[in-house]
Amino acid sequence: MATKDVPLRWDRKMQQRLARGEAAALGELYDRFASLVHGIAHRVLGDERAADALTREVFAHVWEDPDAYDPRQGPLRTWVASLTHRLAVQRLRATETAALERGGPGTAAELEDRVRRASVAARADYIVQAMPAPLRAALELAYFQRRDYRQTATDLGVTEDEARRRLRLGLQLLATAHDAGAPGAPPGYGGAA
Repeated sequence: MATKDVPLRWDRKMQQRLARGEAAALGELYDRFASLVHGIAHRVLGDERAADALTREVFAHVWEDPDAYDPRQGPLRTWVASLTHRLAVQRLRATETAALERGGPGTAAELEDRVRRASVAARADYIVQAMPAPLRAALELAYFQRRDYRQTATDLGVTEDEARRRLRLGLQLLATAHDAGAPGAPPGYGGAA
């Protein structure tokens, strides 16, 4: 329990520093979460410039309204990821809807399908980043290097049973990426939405 409280303590202190208007706190928050924010934005939007713009928007939002984060609902990382996801989906939907209204290709149903796929992909990326290193390493060996559980066990220096357990748990976590609900709904990202 004490180990879980340490990050939450940091989260609460960070929120308090942001609420006092400490620019250094925003810089620290940016250093810690910019790659997460940009990664989710890029995964949903599929465009580097749009992801850059959304990253700036997310940190501006956090700076302007740090009290929107409630530490009782979960980690700051989860809240920032959910905020990024929500804003990215809104941006994607607005951009694509405008393109449809201008006579662009596709239908509203295809747009919603693209939004859903982008949301699931972003959530899966977040889940992989957030999972414990042993699970992530097993999945990376199995997926990217096409290792079976026996080869994964050898590569990781663990028993075959342990390799199977890590792969099973990692895949179970990844399966929750599809459980985000309706397109555009906050994905939860493993904690508060």
